[in-house]
Amino acid sequence: MSILLGTRTLDVPILQGGMGVGVSMGGLAGAVAECGAMGTISTAIPGYDEPDFGKNPNAANLRVLAREIEKAKRLSKEKGLVAINAMVATVQYAESVMTAIKSGVDAIVSGAGLPNELPAIAKGADVLLAPIVSGGRAARVICRMWETRHERYPDFVVLEGPQAGGHLGFSKEEAKSDSAPKLEDLIKETVEALRPFEERAKRAIPVFAAGGVWDGKDAACMARQGAAGVQMATRFIGTYECDASQGFKDILLAAKKEDIQIVQSPVGMPGRALRTPLIERLSGGVKTAAEHCVNCLTPCPKKETPYCIMEALVKALKGNYEEGLFFCGSNVWRMDKMMHVSELIDEIMRDWRAFA
Repeated sequence: MSILLGTRTLDVPILQGGMGVGVSMGGLAGAVAECGAMGTISTAIPGYDEPDFGKNPNAANLRVLAREIEKAKRLSKEKGLVAINAMVATVQYAESVMTAIKSGVDAIVSGAGLPNELPAIAKGADVLLAPIVSGGRAARVICRMWETRHERYPDFVVLEGPQAGGHLGFSKEEAKSDSAPKLEDLIKETVEALRPFEERAKRAIPVFAAGGVWDGKDAACMARQGAAGVQMATRFIGTYECDASQGFKDILLAAKKEDIQIVQSPVGMPGRALRTPLIERLSGGVKTAAEHCVNCLTPCPKKETPYCIMEALVKALKGNYEEGLFFCGSNVWRMDKMMHVSELIDEIMRDWRAFA
């Protein structure tokens, strides 16, 4: 089931989605890549635990990013691909991309804003570029922008539907509604939107479907609609190789369907997370001042924000249920046991072939 992505081949058509802060680092990404899939390191505040983070967060972030990419490449044993997930909304967006390229990353997946300048930042580098889109319209806009400004086309596209975890490319109402766009329909419209750009690029632009994809049966369904592969994030949290603390994993393992809700992020975007004491306090109008703002996100209204998302995500990472923000996909309640990455990927691929 291998597929061609630009100049590289991916033997297992599974992307492990980037999860910050610190949830998907070199350990998880390397284990996924070793299985022939694509492992992804999040560039969202990777230096959070460095001794000098409080005084020099920018240097700490870039240092750790380079270190984690090198770790993932080493663990991959030259199998699969190692990517970064670079959020356009981060202050260090361009620097993170350039650091990743220097460190030998294979692919850059970019969302949380329109990655209009990504081809310029990565110009001349032998690296795959992929935007995250919410449907055919977004794919068309980004492809046209890249084509006109940079004479470049995406090497692949990640299509994130409304059932994804973390920040969403849909409104709060769309994400909550039973009438929200179905991922299967979004695949069809995105594949159709990419067709003229594939013709001009003289190559395929594969689509990876994400958001609520849980198992091989789901993957087979997405493939029938035209997806070349799938991206999964939450599913990889329940692995021993995931870089988050066991406390973080245990909280998600215990999650019930009714615990999942749509929250409003301080950066102005809706997101899917667990209902926790932090979310309950925020719903009641309680605000929590940042302990130490490191100016991590460009859209963050620092003086008006009800809480610091970076601090809340770090606390979640360390298993702090009371004060943490636990982003998750819509199917997290289905996660009921720990697995090794190799076991999980083998299970997904076995079921994918069975339902193909």
